[in-house]
Amino acid sequence: MCTVTLQYDQSSALARRKMAALMATGLFTQVAMESQVPSQVEIREERELTQAFMEHSKRSMSDIIARCV
Repeated sequence: MCTVTLQYDQSSALARRKMAALMATGLFTQVAMESQVPSQVEIREERELTQAFMEHSKRSMSDIIARCV
């Protein structure tokens, strides 16, 4: 079984009608999703990865920029 996540404007009548028609086919079921709040450790790890990426990209871009100038 596959999972598809849809995002739509629930104030749009057309979007609601299309969603109702899709659900009425019986081919799909709606499953409640739990909100996943990242832990402090996950936030810190993501921040460290982002900082490492940014630092690495600055170093690797400096050679390319120097060649172009």
